[in-house]
Amino acid sequence: MLGVAGALRGAGPAAADPLWNELFRGWVPEIFAPLPDPPEHSEAIVVGSGFGAAVAALRLAEAGISNTVLERGSRWPNDPQREIFTGDDLPDGRGFWHRTSFTGVTKVPMEFADFGGVLDVTPFGGIDVWRGAAVGGGSVVFTGCMIAPQQHHFDEIFRGTVDYGELDRIYYPRVREMLRLSPMPADIYNSEPFTHSRMWDAQVRKAGYQPLFSDSIFNWDILRGELAGGTRASAIAARSNLGNSNGAKFDLNQNYLKYAQDSGRSRVFPGHRVDSIGRDGNRYVVRISKLDPTGAILAVRTLTCDKLFLGAGSIGTTELLVRARGTGALPNLNEHVGAGWGTNGDVVLARSASQLAGLGQGVPSAGRIFDDSEMPLSLESWYIPGIPVETGGLASLGLVIDPTRATITYDAARDAAALNWPRGAQDAIVAACRTVDRRIGERAGALVDYGPIGYDANAPFTAHPLGGAVLGQATDNYGRVAGYPGLYVVDGAAIPGSTGAVNPSLTITAVAERNLEAIIRSGH
Repeated sequence: MLGVAGALRGAGPAAADPLWNELFRGWVPEIFAPLPDPPEHSEAIVVGSGFGAAVAALRLAEAGISNTVLERGSRWPNDPQREIFTGDDLPDGRGFWHRTSFTGVTKVPMEFADFGGVLDVTPFGGIDVWRGAAVGGGSVVFTGCMIAPQQHHFDEIFRGTVDYGELDRIYYPRVREMLRLSPMPADIYNSEPFTHSRMWDAQVRKAGYQPLFSDSIFNWDILRGELAGGTRASAIAARSNLGNSNGAKFDLNQNYLKYAQDSGRSRVFPGHRVDSIGRDGNRYVVRISKLDPTGAILAVRTLTCDKLFLGAGSIGTTELLVRARGTGALPNLNEHVGAGWGTNGDVVLARSASQLAGLGQGVPSAGRIFDDSEMPLSLESWYIPGIPVETGGLASLGLVIDPTRATITYDAARDAAALNWPRGAQDAIVAACRTVDRRIGERAGALVDYGPIGYDANAPFTAHPLGGAVLGQATDNYGRVAGYPGLYVVDGAAIPGSTGAVNPSLTITAVAERNLEAIIRSGH
């Protein structure tokens, strides 16, 4: 089978699709199982299944409100020995949502068959946006860091729409408990695959920084199983951006979504893409396409609901809203819909080790540093994605507080969202991160400066898109969409472009918890 796969990889994507589809069917038959149909009418529909959407599904169910969760991607299984997902180094179609090529941080272009994989990489003007396309949304394809911002940064960004103290007392702890968040234990940190984490920390200490431990969603017992050889190597072997086959990430399928479905009042329907939303009298109208993993459209239907919760991510939710306003389906959406969009200041970069040594490819991030000498930013210890051999590189994910905001609009000719991101803004955050990274390299005696060879994403990118339906502007302070009772935004679209130099997943989930509690308590 490996020989066949290798031959197909070289054959080019166009001719290989039918053969690849059969391979995928053999490797992951679960995603090819017949898809059930959602009901014609639901008390509530939740669009998407990422962090905010999963909170909505569970809390509505607990309140006795039956709900239907619609997710365009597949429901991928986990298995301790099978390769359910593909890797960054030699990806196939399981990795990407209906595209046939990708050039990652390695600058090496890769081609593969078109398929309904787990990561959607959408090009917009000046920026590539990475987002999840699977049941569980971004929780399937992120690197697990869940960190609260510093209060003064949060307050500057949210401008009073959300009380940080309330999040800190109630909702951040609730999410940490639900997702079993914890920092990397000492035995994992001291293992061979995390040599790069220890060396990264040693370098930043030499440069005068004190690394901070980061809470993570990873299940450390599964990593221990990988280290002992009891489960297929995944999180210790550079597997994360395109999924962890053995369930090493405690993703939403193992908590919020599972608990919602176990209640009997929430059902998740994979393979159902929401194409448009509107209103008919007192009901919301949701037009959907039922998709095969190959991309074939199996059916087109119209569903209705009393309450509609948008949790398709910053791009997905905002696109539905600007389309609805642009086509007249929801003409009273205000002028703030589409505005306030930002990238959370994402940058990928690397410096070299201080001595020649095998560094390992453990994925979970052990820690981070904060620097506010110029633009306030964090650098997180990362791994080198997409390279199956040792490079001596110490990667970092940068998260910069960038005040730049853009507006997502509706392009009627393409019936799609349009966005233009200024290159100057991206150049500024890359420069700020490189300044800090080079300072560390110089003080720590790094052997090579990776900056001149341009180790970063092949194009400006964000894996943390935020905004487009911002709290207090397109919605009230709790996600109720202005002008439309019963319509809510529960995801990263509600966040004003940044979460303060940290990964946004914890804040998105905590804000969703806060907002759902208020919505359910008030009854609207």
